[in-house]
Formats: sequence, C-alpha cells, structure tokens
Amino acid sequence: MDKVTNSRILVTGGAGFIGSNLVEALLAQGNTVTVLDDFSTGKRENLAPFAGNRNFRLIEGDIRDLEICRKAVQCNEYILHEAALGSVPRSIRNPMASTSVNILGFVNILYAAQEAKVKRFVYASSSSVYGDSPTLPKVEHQTGKPLSPYAITKHAMELFAENFHGLYGINTIGLRYFNVFGRRQDPESPYAAVIPKFASSLIAHRSPLIHGDGSGSRDFTYIDNVIQANQLALLAEKPEALNQVYNIACGGRTTLNELFFCLREMLAEFDAAINQVEPEYGPVRAGDVPHSQASILKAGELLGYEPQYHVRQGLKQAARWYFENLKDR
Repeated sequence: MDKVTNSRILVTGGAGFIGSNLVEALLAQGNTVTVLDDFSTGKRENLAPFAGNRNFRLIEGDIRDLEICRKAVQCNEYILHEAALGSVPRSIRNPMASTSVNILGFVNILYAAQEAKVKRFVYASSSSVYGDSPTLPKVEHQTGKPLSPYAITKHAMELFAENFHGLYGINTIGLRYFNVFGRRQDPESPYAAVIPKFASSLIAHRSPLIHGDGSGSRDFTYIDNVIQANQLALLAEKPEALNQVYNIACGGRTTLNELFFCLREMLAEFDAAINQVEPEYGPVRAGDVPHSQASILKAGELLGYEPQYHVRQGLKQAARWYFENLKDR
C-alpha cells in the first residue's frame, strides 16, 4: 500500500476512534501530525501514546470557532477532517447540535483550509447520504432522500466541498464510510456502534439488543481499510480522482444476526461461556435503513482502493482487542 510520508497533516477529531487510528499510522510513517479536538466525544486516552512524540501537536478547540480552525490549519499541507457529531439517533434527539458541528464546523475548517492553500482536504462523509434509495449496491451518483438530520449534514458537507472547489479552487475528496469498526471504538457511549456494543455485552455475558429481527444488513468495514483509503486520497494524482466522493467499504453485506453469531464465535475463543449468550430483539430504530451495501468500483478505479480486511478478518482482529480492553470493565 502507498503510504504518506514526511508530510505535515492536520487531523480534526483526532482523539476519536477513526481519527486516533489515522494519527497513529501517520506518525509511524514519519509525518508531522497536528490534532484539533474539543474532546466532546473523543478521548484523551486515545492520544496518550503520542504525547511524547516530537512530531505530534495537540490543539484543544472547537471546529465551530473559525480562529481556532485557522490556527490549526497553519503550516499544514494536508487535512483529514474526521471531527463530527456522529450517530443517527443522536441527530434525531438533538438536530441543532449535529447541524451546528457538522455543517458550521465543516465550513469553518474548509474555509480556513482554502485560505491557507492546503494541497488536499479529505473529509469523512457517510453511507447515510443514500437515505431511502433502494438501490443495492450503493453507487456514488445515485442517492436518495436523507432519513435523519445526521444524513442531511453529511450531504450538505459534500455540497459545500463541491462548491468551495468551484469558488476557491481547493481540492477535496469525500469518503463515504460504511459502518467502520475496530480498535479504540467506544462501547460505552449511548450512541456506540453495533459491533462494540455487541462485544461489550458478550464479554459481560449479557444479551445484546438487536433492533428489528436481525435480518437488516450492513457493509461492515474494518478500520485498517479506512486508514488505507485516507492515505490513497491524500496521494491521488489523477485530476479525475479529485473533487469526488467515494464509498469506503468492503463491498459485501452482513446481517445483524450473522454479525452476532460470528462475533460470539470469535470472542468465545477467549472465554467459552460467551457461547451461551443469546441476543434479545427489539423495535427497529427511527432513521435506520434496512440494508446497506457499497459499490467500491469507483474507489478502486480512481484511488486504487482495495480492502485488505474483509468482515470476518476484521472481526477476528477486533475481537482480540475488544476482549483485552473490555473484559475488566
């Protein structure tokens, strides 16, 4: 895999799950990395391993503050924008907060980036932009009506990125993540993703809750695939690859029932009693789409993206991390 080296990179939301994994990889490759985070959802412990690294700098601040954004962008060549208030349920409960952070914050950091004339601005979009589109697999040019305020904010980010390229000439790439999972993903947040929630419950010998009958499916994507995609986006040289959005996923579908039994099997390798835990079923959540699967052809053709970890391989890696880090909680 091509890797970014000897560059100056700002990672917004660098204390979060995806952001901190990006920071770790970039520092290991000899880059100078600045993190901008207000720790509203990110964790200081995610950045603790980098505190002594002379190539690491932390700026504590809110992306809704334009002056903080300008300070963070200064002297950086590239930006990986991961900062956001994630979660469909959170956005339904508090659409004002999601809109403020995800849209105003995005415009602030994007505007500061074009002022500073950064080489490339790569940002996290989401599979949620496909909304009620029934098409499977999801292809980038065919989206539906958004089903949540969160989905609307991600769609708006893509529109602003396209507009800013036209107005100011800044080169951007949006990455539509599909259900990312892996190390450092927080199971304790009320808006935690399904895999760490399942893992936390299984390790504690509690029945995890499945919303619906378990037949709903997702294109689950291991964190190392996302790291690869971000680096390829920073390195992309073809003019036609720039100012685009790409699906970042594995290109397959796993039902929640399949996910549960696979994860249970893998965690039971560390604790046989986990095999006795059965799931509970509850009502479908508002704003959830029944099925999601990505076409990754465009990312493959224009970025050279090829997932290194498919779901079962990623779950095997993640299961060990979850067990080692959650068993004493």
